[in-house]
Amino acid sequence: MNSNKYIKYLYMLPAAVAVALVAGIWIGIGLTHTSEQSAARQKLNEVFDIIEENYVDDVPLDSLVEISLREILTNLDPHSVYISAAERSRSERELESSFYGIGIQFQMVKDTLYVVEVITGGAAESAGMQAGDRIIKVDGKNITGPEVTTDSVFNMLRGAEGTPVKVTVKRMNSPKPIDYDLIRVEIPVTPVDAAYMLNDSTAYLKISKFSDATYPDFLRSFNELRFQGARNLVLDLRGNGGGYMQPAVLMANEFFGEPTVLVSTRGRQLRDNSVLASDRTGSFERERLVVLLDEYTASASEIFAGAIQDNDRGLLVGRRTFGKGLVQHPFELEDSSQIRLTVQRYYTPSGRCIQKTFTRGKNTEYTMDLADRYRRGESFVADSIKVDSTQVFHTLISGREVFGGGGIIPDVFVPADTSGVTPYYISVANAGLLQKYAFEFCDLNRDKLSEAETTAELVKMLPSDAVILQWFVKYANEVGNIRPRWYYIEPSRRLIVNQIKGLIARDILGISSYFEIINTDDPVVLEALKQIKKGAADFPVGLKEQ
Repeated sequence: MNSNKYIKYLYMLPAAVAVALVAGIWIGIGLTHTSEQSAARQKLNEVFDIIEENYVDDVPLDSLVEISLREILTNLDPHSVYISAAERSRSERELESSFYGIGIQFQMVKDTLYVVEVITGGAAESAGMQAGDRIIKVDGKNITGPEVTTDSVFNMLRGAEGTPVKVTVKRMNSPKPIDYDLIRVEIPVTPVDAAYMLNDSTAYLKISKFSDATYPDFLRSFNELRFQGARNLVLDLRGNGGGYMQPAVLMANEFFGEPTVLVSTRGRQLRDNSVLASDRTGSFERERLVVLLDEYTASASEIFAGAIQDNDRGLLVGRRTFGKGLVQHPFELEDSSQIRLTVQRYYTPSGRCIQKTFTRGKNTEYTMDLADRYRRGESFVADSIKVDSTQVFHTLISGREVFGGGGIIPDVFVPADTSGVTPYYISVANAGLLQKYAFEFCDLNRDKLSEAETTAELVKMLPSDAVILQWFVKYANEVGNIRPRWYYIEPSRRLIVNQIKGLIARDILGISSYFEIINTDDPVVLEALKQIKKGAADFPVGLKEQ
């Protein structure tokens, strides 16, 4: 760290702590009387004035304001936050339905930027860029090395519509770097990671987030699969941390033909109280539905899952969800920064709030909850799931028992799959060797592999599982200096080979093809198919068992 910056940091630290303490005191002051509110605000202003006039060093007050604002919001609840203007731009970009760029998906592997997918309709596709290309320069600036971050690359590749950018790539079959002069265009961002048929009658959709594009993309994808014969749907919301509430409600609405409550919200203000119900326009009220969940399923995803479970419309399979039942509203400040303040709690149709417990100002315990679940065995044993016996509710048709106060517990528990995760697998995965080997294999065989139009055709072109494993073990030893330890390799055989096949498929055919291969061994997906076959997902769920 620069010594001057370090000294300045030390000077600012006491002032920052003082302001943070004042902020904490301010939160604790009662706000029921106007005079008390005025006194609290005046006290905070006095502290700033004293610091500005008397502190030993010249301290920019705006930096102290940033610190105090974060401290104030942190002391309310774990999800109320202050977002600077720069952070706001970055976070909103993640939920946009489109952006202006060159049209690629990339991945950093050992300080090198690999193109993993060229998006149809983008400038990169039109110019001839390929999956597997290594981007080494953007506008003449080197972008290899440990100092390069994903955010810095985003900032270089994205920009205003119609602006130029020069990208230099290294390609396996080209002795010299290739320059591409590109013009940034609008690139659609799809939240549907995968859409394909698991079998003749069952579709699979994986949704990564609830953005403003989620609902129309879901409709388009599932309708296409229905034309292919889908009568059942496995909807994968694992790892989906949420996003906007509206697309989750619109999606849930599609599965109901009769009016029924989907979600309700309650807050301090009357305007914050609402009940959202289905409107008889659902297009998929007949299809069997299984929703896949895990501990990273949160927020808007939990709204959807709660609507499905409480109305006995579909079956939930997997592990207990995160437990975020608070709704934030954005309040914009004059400098384009933003406060996202919790203004509501949402409730599932049975009346439960699934927000897990927290203590104001003590967020460490809250953030460690998932690690605590793992330590006490909840990821592997259903009986280890903590339930609040004081918050018992019942589903609206079958009367099944469900719980509030800590996420949504699935109807069918499937433990986390750690089979095949040996020290050898961890070593090669952490070193990025699986991705690197798949990239290099594709580069050497791209012309041939690109002839494949489907995942099934591609898999037929690949060597046998035994050959893939032997080649990879040799590669890991030579390139990554990870010596073969067959005692650990054998238990990881299927996991390693499936990952390599999936990564090759992603490179050649796209991310949906990756999941098509990986899901063949996914115990949660396999359990979903089993439950559909035995009729457990038939509407209303649970009624046959009574």
